Amino acid sequence: MIARIVMVLLSSAWMPAVAAPACGTAPVQIQALGPGGQRAAGAYLVWIDGKPRALIDIGTGAALRFREAGANVADLDVILLTRLHVDRTADLPVLVESSLAENRDRPLPLYGPSGNKFMPSTVTFVRALFDNTRGAYRYLGNFLNPLAKDTYKLRPNDVGEERRRLGARRAPDQDILSAFADERLRTSAVYVAHGSAPALAWRVDAGTKGIAFIEDSGSGSLERLVKNADLLIVNLSAPATMPSSAVARLAQTAGVKRLVLSPRLPGNETEALDSIKKHFAGLVAFAGDLECFTP
Repeated sequence: MIARIVMVLLSSAWMPAVAAPACGTAPVQIQALGPGGQRAAGAYLVWIDGKPRALIDIGTGAALRFREAGANVADLDVILLTRLHVDRTADLPVLVESSLAENRDRPLPLYGPSGNKFMPSTVTFVRALFDNTRGAYRYLGNFLNPLAKDTYKLRPNDVGEERRRLGARRAPDQDILSAFADERLRTSAVYVAHGSAPALAWRVDAGTKGIAFIEDSGSGSLERLVKNADLLIVNLSAPATMPSSAVARLAQTAGVKRLVLSPRLPGNETEALDSIKKHFAGLVAFAGDLECFTP
């Protein structure tokens, strides 16, 4: 008990004064915690009725932006990871430790890609961080220890793994896969190409609003995933696999209403916008730090 109190005090010591939530009053808002590039690494928050409910990625600097946004881990329903590279996951331990200062009283599900010979699965990755006997941050082992009495636990999940356990075909990259759902939101994903690393494109549906998050190209399932999305958030950091012209054509064909782009790099905005506007008739803008968008 004393050790836990000490950890809470240490974890809260670095936290800045929490600001009021920056997003507006619309039922669903999307906030860029870090659009990448020369800013904090890519991460987005989905706000529903004024509460942060879904966090997509948690790269370098995103935990600080999370606090600056006025968000609390206690309110999160789920964390969604697109891939397990540093620029998408580095601040996960920071966020988890800082949450000790809150009064979260329910498990926190995390969903991400399955593994291959080059990358661990999401379950293996989270255990490598927080396992109470072998984890890098084993002092936080109660988050995974089934014998610990805490009601706040991390619940990592590999997208598509349940289907494979049930004996279905082993190629999840051709399917839209259901993931987390509750009374506020539904999530689904498609496996996409990102070099040797398993990676996911995500969609979050909240009420009548659909928000999709993509970075890489995929099969025909990707178009079905983003179809009629109110907001499509695209990371343009891999132009070889997902050039801006391809993004525009995908958005136009799928009936997307609005595009939000990242990262903001010197010289890339004008060229990307010009290319996209040739093929996409909807609204398009680059995301800034802590900027909010209404689907």
